[in-house]
Amino acid sequence: MADGHETDKNIEIWKIKKLIKALEAARGNGTSMISLIMPPRDQISRVTKMLGDEFGTASNIKSRVNRQSVLGAITSAQQRLKLYNKVPPNGLVLYTGTIVTDDGKEKKVTIDFEPFRPINASLYLCDNKFHTEALNELLESDDKFGFIVMDGNGTLFGTLSGNTREVLHKFTVDLPKKHGRGGQSALRFARLRMEKRHNYVRKTAELATQFFINPATSQPNVAGLILAGSADFKTELSQSDMFDPRLQAKILNVVDVSYGGENGFNQAIELSSEILSNVKFIQEKRLIGKYFEEISQDTGKYVFGVDDTLKALEMGAVETLIVWENLDINRYVLKNSSTGETVIKHFNKEQEADQNNFRDPATSAELEVQEKLTLLEWFANEYKRFGCTLEFVTNKSQEGSQFCRGFGGIGGILRYQLDMRSFDELSDGEIYDDSE
Repeated sequence: MADGHETDKNIEIWKIKKLIKALEAARGNGTSMISLIMPPRDQISRVTKMLGDEFGTASNIKSRVNRQSVLGAITSAQQRLKLYNKVPPNGLVLYTGTIVTDDGKEKKVTIDFEPFRPINASLYLCDNKFHTEALNELLESDDKFGFIVMDGNGTLFGTLSGNTREVLHKFTVDLPKKHGRGGQSALRFARLRMEKRHNYVRKTAELATQFFINPATSQPNVAGLILAGSADFKTELSQSDMFDPRLQAKILNVVDVSYGGENGFNQAIELSSEILSNVKFIQEKRLIGKYFEEISQDTGKYVFGVDDTLKALEMGAVETLIVWENLDINRYVLKNSSTGETVIKHFNKEQEADQNNFRDPATSAELEVQEKLTLLEWFANEYKRFGCTLEFVTNKSQEGSQFCRGFGGIGGILRYQLDMRSFDELSDGEIYDDSE
């Protein structure tokens, strides 16, 4: 399960994915759509000067309509840049221009934001579409993985992030070999050997906690752990009581390598490459697997469907909220035109098309839309209020696909047992139903 920082990062990634989708779908007339990306340590003054030069060049465009659109977009970009004294630490992304909406109308849009991690691209393009290629960089995993390479001669601790590997620490050990001599002392030798092995495993376990647990948060500082080595030390370590349970939960793979030390580290990276590239996939399978386990054992510590999940959230009972990243449900705040009271409804596309859903069933009074927001966005903004972690899942894994089809793409693992049926009796009068 993700900690707070991890959850925030997942939400940022989801927001960028959503933004890329919207930007890629947008189209304009002529070349009036500006894509501007400034890397960290770039100068606002340089870009402002460049936009001034572009303004001069664009004034010579022959087509009046296109000229006005381009000049308008450049002016919007200049105005927006005035809000910044300097480029933010992670760089600056700015999209502005006139897009054509689905019903053929023209609409001005300006989007500017600081990415959640540094963007290493510099871009200025005027086109009939927004260029989002550089944003895809932000979605690439920068997760850090820990490696423990352990054999009979010593242990190496290392990390791998992207293509950067780092050796954190290594130490050697001198373990007595097995031998058949000793006569009456053979048992004593065997006991000493076992004791030395035990101390070696303990030292490795203690150092693993030192290197891979962040003392400030008491959480692992790596996304996953790979244990490697020859002989059975690695297995002994993974099953040992001395090995920190917080790290035990992070073990992705245990691999056999022919060497110890740095050569073993390189070999372990090679052997684990497939697992590391699918780590999100594995985490998702584990998470949904845990959810299905609660259901199959009928523990009462699970909830699914929009209504039940929201009720459990309001009660503070949800520990992990699991939502499909493309869940197509909107949250409406509706006001009754005759009584003035507001109600909250959740509709999918079909329910939105039915006008009866926007009338009060008792009085047929019209329900006016005060606020409309996708349920996903509302969760991203509000989940902290309910004291839960928020996990976005895809439908690409078998478990993910089953979760989306069978459970409507929304559910939660609860902190304690809750019988949702007793609440359903109270709420039979409500109109909206979930997306099953």
